[in-house]
Amino acid sequence: MVRPEGYGPGGDPVLLVAHGSRDPRAADATRALARAVSAARPGTPVLASWLDHTAPGPTQVLRQLTAAGHSRAVLVPVLLTSAYHRRVDIPAAVTAAREPGPPIRVRITDVLGPTTAGVEPALLAGLRRRLAEADPGRFDALVLAAAGTRDAAARRSVGRVAAALGAALNTPTRVSYASAAPPGVGAAVARLRAAGARRVAVAAYFLAPGLFHDAVTASARQAGAVAVAPPLTDAPELVELVLDRVDAATPTRVDHQVAGVFDLRLRR
Repeated sequence: MVRPEGYGPGGDPVLLVAHGSRDPRAADATRALARAVSAARPGTPVLASWLDHTAPGPTQVLRQLTAAGHSRAVLVPVLLTSAYHRRVDIPAAVTAAREPGPPIRVRITDVLGPTTAGVEPALLAGLRRRLAEADPGRFDALVLAAAGTRDAAARRSVGRVAAALGAALNTPTRVSYASAAPPGVGAAVARLRAAGARRVAVAAYFLAPGLFHDAVTASARQAGAVAVAPPLTDAPELVELVLDRVDAATPTRVDHQVAGVFDLRLRR
Protein backbone atom coordinates (compact mmCIF):
# COMPACT_ATOMS: atom_id res chain seq x y z
CA MET A 1 0.00 0.00 0.00
CA VAL A 2 1.24 3.50 -0.86
CA ARG A 3 1.05 5.68 2.22
CA PRO A 4 -0.64 9.08 1.86
CA GLU A 5 1.69 12.03 1.47
CA GLY A 6 2.64 13.28 4.94
CA TYR A 7 1.96 9.99 6.75
CA GLY A 8 3.99 9.50 9.90
CA PRO A 9 3.90 8.52 13.56
CA GLY A 10 2.20 10.61 16.21
CA GLY A 11 -1.33 11.54 17.34
CA ASP A 12 -4.54 11.62 15.38
CA PRO A 13 -3.82 12.43 11.73
CA VAL A 14 -4.97 15.76 10.35
CA LEU A 15 -6.45 15.62 6.87
CA LEU A 16 -6.61 18.86 4.90
CA VAL A 17 -9.30 18.80 2.20
CA ALA A 18 -9.04 21.46 -0.49
CA HIS A 19 -11.34 22.21 -3.42
CA GLY A 20 -8.92 21.11 -6.13
CA SER A 21 -8.01 22.73 -9.44
CA ARG A 22 -6.64 21.87 -12.86
CA ASP A 23 -3.91 24.40 -12.13
CA PRO A 24 -1.02 22.55 -10.43
CA ARG A 25 -0.13 25.66 -8.43
CA ALA A 26 -3.25 25.14 -6.31
CA ALA A 27 -2.22 21.63 -5.24
CA ASP A 28 1.30 22.87 -4.55
CA ALA A 29 -0.16 25.50 -2.21
CA THR A 30 -2.16 22.88 -0.28
CA ARG A 31 0.92 20.69 0.06
CA ALA A 32 2.89 23.69 1.32
CA LEU A 33 0.20 24.38 3.91
CA ALA A 34 0.27 20.73 5.02
CA ARG A 35 4.06 20.89 5.45
CA ALA A 36 3.79 24.12 7.44
CA VAL A 37 1.11 22.68 9.74
CA SER A 38 3.20 19.53 10.22
CA ALA A 39 6.25 21.62 11.13
CA ALA A 40 4.18 23.54 13.66
CA ARG A 41 2.77 20.35 15.23
CA PRO A 42 5.65 17.82 15.30
CA GLY A 43 4.60 14.19 15.58
CA THR A 44 1.16 14.74 14.05
CA PRO A 45 0.66 13.30 10.55
CA VAL A 46 -0.71 16.05 8.31
CA LEU A 47 -2.10 14.91 4.97
CA ALA A 48 -3.42 16.73 1.90
CA SER A 49 -6.38 15.73 -0.26
CA TRP A 50 -8.66 17.32 -2.84
CA LEU A 51 -12.32 17.12 -3.79
CA ASP A 52 -11.71 17.43 -7.52
CA HIS A 53 -9.02 17.46 -10.22
CA THR A 54 -6.17 16.29 -7.94
CA ALA A 55 -5.57 12.96 -6.22
CA PRO A 56 -5.88 11.62 -3.63
CA GLY A 57 -9.42 12.41 -2.57
CA PRO A 58 -10.42 12.44 1.10
CA THR A 59 -12.23 9.09 0.93
CA GLN A 60 -9.08 7.39 -0.38
CA VAL A 61 -6.88 8.93 2.30
CA LEU A 62 -9.29 8.02 5.10
CA ARG A 63 -9.37 4.42 3.88
CA GLN A 64 -5.58 4.35 3.77
CA LEU A 65 -5.40 5.73 7.31
CA THR A 66 -7.81 3.05 8.49
CA ALA A 67 -5.75 0.34 6.80
CA ALA A 68 -2.65 1.75 8.50
CA GLY A 69 -4.26 1.25 11.91
CA HIS A 70 -5.65 4.70 12.73
CA SER A 71 -9.02 4.72 14.46
CA ARG A 72 -9.49 8.52 14.50
CA ALA A 73 -8.71 11.51 12.29
CA VAL A 74 -9.43 15.23 12.15
CA LEU A 75 -10.57 16.62 8.81
CA VAL A 76 -10.04 20.33 8.13
CA PRO A 77 -11.91 21.79 5.13
CA VAL A 78 -9.39 24.12 3.47
CA LEU A 79 -12.18 26.40 2.34
CA LEU A 80 -12.98 30.03 3.08
CA THR A 81 -16.78 29.73 2.97
CA SER A 82 -19.16 27.11 4.28
CA ALA A 83 -20.98 26.46 1.03
CA TYR A 84 -21.85 23.32 -0.96
CA HIS A 85 -18.45 21.65 -0.68
CA ARG A 86 -18.47 21.84 3.12
CA ARG A 87 -22.14 21.01 3.53
CA VAL A 88 -22.43 18.22 0.95
CA ASP A 89 -19.21 17.03 -0.69
CA ILE A 90 -17.07 16.59 2.40
CA PRO A 91 -19.70 14.72 4.48
CA ALA A 92 -20.35 12.50 1.47
CA ALA A 93 -16.65 11.71 1.14
CA VAL A 94 -16.46 10.81 4.82
CA THR A 95 -19.56 8.63 4.59
CA ALA A 96 -18.08 6.79 1.60
CA ALA A 97 -15.03 5.92 3.68
CA ARG A 98 -17.18 3.66 5.87
CA GLU A 99 -17.75 1.06 3.17
CA PRO A 100 -14.67 -1.17 3.42
CA GLY A 101 -12.48 -2.09 6.35
CA PRO A 102 -12.50 -1.40 10.10
CA PRO A 103 -14.02 1.72 11.72
CA ILE A 104 -12.54 5.20 11.86
CA ARG A 105 -13.92 8.21 13.70
CA VAL A 106 -13.61 11.45 11.72
CA ARG A 107 -14.07 14.86 13.30
CA ILE A 108 -14.82 17.55 10.72
CA THR A 109 -13.87 21.07 11.73
CA ASP A 110 -15.24 24.42 10.65
CA VAL A 111 -13.92 25.93 7.43
CA LEU A 112 -11.11 28.48 7.64
CA GLY A 113 -13.43 31.39 6.92
CA PRO A 114 -15.78 33.10 9.40
CA THR A 115 -17.76 31.03 11.88
CA THR A 116 -20.81 31.98 13.90
CA ALA A 117 -18.35 33.44 16.41
CA GLY A 118 -17.16 35.99 13.85
CA VAL A 119 -14.07 36.74 11.78
CA GLU A 120 -10.96 35.51 13.57
CA PRO A 121 -7.96 37.79 14.05
CA ALA A 122 -5.65 35.20 12.45
CA LEU A 123 -7.58 35.36 9.17
CA LEU A 124 -7.46 39.15 9.12
CA ALA A 125 -3.76 39.09 10.02
CA GLY A 126 -3.04 36.72 7.13
CA LEU A 127 -4.89 38.95 4.67
CA ARG A 128 -3.01 41.99 5.97
CA ARG A 129 0.32 40.17 5.67
CA ARG A 130 -0.29 39.28 2.03
CA LEU A 131 -1.51 42.79 1.27
CA ALA A 132 1.65 44.28 2.78
CA GLU A 133 3.75 41.87 0.69
CA ALA A 134 2.12 43.31 -2.42
CA ASP A 135 3.64 46.66 -1.37
CA PRO A 136 0.68 48.90 -2.24
CA GLY A 137 2.12 51.94 -0.51
CA ARG A 138 -0.56 54.23 0.83
CA PHE A 139 -4.04 53.35 -0.36
CA ASP A 140 -7.38 55.02 0.34
CA ALA A 141 -9.75 52.22 -0.65
CA LEU A 142 -9.68 48.43 -0.72
CA VAL A 143 -11.40 45.62 -2.60
CA LEU A 144 -11.60 42.13 -1.10
CA ALA A 145 -11.56 39.79 -4.10
CA ALA A 146 -13.04 36.31 -3.56
CA ALA A 147 -13.59 33.33 -5.85
CA GLY A 148 -17.37 33.63 -5.79
CA THR A 149 -20.35 31.43 -4.94
CA ARG A 150 -24.08 31.29 -5.61
CA ASP A 151 -24.66 30.55 -1.92
CA ALA A 152 -26.07 33.73 -0.36
CA ALA A 153 -24.99 32.79 3.17
CA ALA A 154 -21.44 32.19 1.95
CA ARG A 155 -21.42 35.59 0.23
CA ARG A 156 -22.58 37.20 3.46
CA SER A 157 -19.63 35.61 5.23
CA VAL A 158 -17.28 37.16 2.66
CA GLY A 159 -18.97 40.47 3.33
CA ARG A 160 -18.26 40.09 7.05
CA VAL A 161 -14.59 39.56 6.27
CA ALA A 162 -14.53 42.67 4.08
CA ALA A 163 -16.19 44.72 6.81
CA ALA A 164 -13.78 43.47 9.47
CA LEU A 165 -10.76 44.04 7.26
CA GLY A 166 -11.91 47.53 6.37
CA ALA A 167 -12.46 48.34 10.04
CA ALA A 168 -9.01 47.02 10.97
CA LEU A 169 -7.39 49.14 8.27
CA ASN A 170 -9.76 52.11 8.70
CA THR A 171 -10.30 51.99 4.94
CA PRO A 172 -13.46 51.82 2.79
CA THR A 173 -13.67 48.23 1.60
CA ARG A 174 -15.87 46.54 -1.00
CA VAL A 175 -16.31 42.89 -2.04
CA SER A 176 -15.80 41.48 -5.52
CA TYR A 177 -16.03 37.99 -7.03
CA ALA A 178 -14.15 36.18 -9.75
CA SER A 179 -17.23 34.11 -10.69
CA ALA A 180 -20.83 33.27 -9.84
CA ALA A 181 -21.82 36.68 -8.47
CA PRO A 182 -21.28 40.37 -9.19
CA PRO A 183 -19.45 42.65 -8.99
CA GLY A 184 -16.20 41.65 -10.64
CA VAL A 185 -13.01 43.13 -9.27
CA GLY A 186 -12.62 45.53 -12.17
CA ALA A 187 -16.08 46.95 -11.58
CA ALA A 188 -15.46 47.24 -7.84
CA VAL A 189 -12.18 49.08 -8.36
CA ALA A 190 -13.77 51.38 -10.93
CA ARG A 191 -16.66 52.26 -8.60
CA LEU A 192 -14.32 53.18 -5.78
CA ARG A 193 -12.25 55.32 -8.12
CA ALA A 194 -15.39 56.99 -9.46
CA ALA A 195 -16.38 57.77 -5.87
CA GLY A 196 -13.11 59.64 -5.35
CA ALA A 197 -10.57 57.03 -4.28
CA ARG A 198 -7.19 57.74 -5.82
CA ARG A 199 -5.31 54.57 -4.82
CA VAL A 200 -7.29 51.33 -4.64
CA ALA A 201 -5.61 48.12 -3.46
CA VAL A 202 -6.95 44.57 -3.74
CA ALA A 203 -6.76 41.98 -0.96
CA ALA A 204 -7.00 38.38 -2.17
CA TYR A 205 -9.50 36.14 -0.36
CA PHE A 206 -7.95 33.09 -2.01
CA LEU A 207 -6.17 30.13 -0.50
CA ALA A 208 -4.11 29.29 -3.57
CA PRO A 209 -2.97 30.71 -6.88
CA GLY A 210 -4.76 29.70 -10.03
CA LEU A 211 -6.81 30.95 -12.95
CA PHE A 212 -9.25 32.89 -10.77
CA HIS A 213 -6.51 34.80 -8.98
CA ASP A 214 -4.75 35.40 -12.30
CA ALA A 215 -7.97 36.85 -13.74
CA VAL A 216 -8.54 39.01 -10.66
CA THR A 217 -5.00 40.38 -10.93
CA ALA A 218 -5.34 41.25 -14.60
CA SER A 219 -8.77 42.84 -14.22
CA ALA A 220 -7.79 44.84 -11.14
CA ARG A 221 -4.67 46.17 -12.81
CA GLN A 222 -6.61 47.12 -15.91
CA ALA A 223 -9.11 49.03 -13.75
CA GLY A 224 -6.29 50.98 -12.10
CA ALA A 225 -5.61 49.13 -8.84
CA VAL A 226 -2.23 49.99 -7.34
CA ALA A 227 -1.56 46.45 -6.04
CA VAL A 228 -3.11 42.97 -5.83
CA ALA A 229 -2.19 40.75 -2.90
CA PRO A 230 -1.07 37.14 -3.39
CA PRO A 231 -3.20 34.26 -2.01
CA LEU A 232 -2.92 33.13 1.61
CA THR A 233 -1.27 29.76 0.74
CA ASP A 234 0.91 28.79 3.75
CA ALA A 235 0.95 32.10 5.63
CA PRO A 236 1.83 31.60 9.32
CA GLU A 237 -1.57 32.99 10.30
CA LEU A 238 -3.31 30.39 8.15
CA VAL A 239 -1.29 27.65 9.86
CA GLU A 240 -2.41 29.08 13.20
CA LEU A 241 -6.01 29.01 12.01
CA VAL A 242 -5.75 25.37 10.91
CA LEU A 243 -4.35 24.37 14.29
CA ASP A 244 -7.07 26.34 16.07
CA ARG A 245 -9.64 24.35 14.09
CA VAL A 246 -7.94 21.07 14.98
CA ASP A 247 -7.76 21.93 18.66
CA ALA A 248 -11.42 22.99 18.71
CA ALA A 249 -12.51 19.63 17.27
CA THR A 250 -12.36 17.88 20.62
CA PRO A 251 -13.29 14.18 20.86
CA THR A 252 -16.20 15.06 23.16
CA ARG A 253 -18.17 16.70 20.35
CA VAL A 254 -20.99 14.33 19.40
CA ASP A 255 -23.50 16.53 17.60
CA HIS A 256 -23.12 15.24 14.05
CA GLN A 257 -24.99 18.05 12.35
CA VAL A 258 -23.68 21.05 14.27
CA ALA A 259 -20.19 20.01 15.34
CA GLY A 260 -19.49 18.00 12.20
CA VAL A 261 -18.55 14.77 13.98
CA PHE A 262 -18.95 11.59 11.99
CA ASP A 263 -18.73 8.32 13.89
CA LEU A 264 -17.96 5.76 11.22
CA ARG A 265 -18.04 2.71 13.44
CA LEU A 266 -19.66 -0.08 11.48
CA ARG A 267 -22.96 -1.23 12.91
CA ARG A 268 -23.16 -4.96 13.24
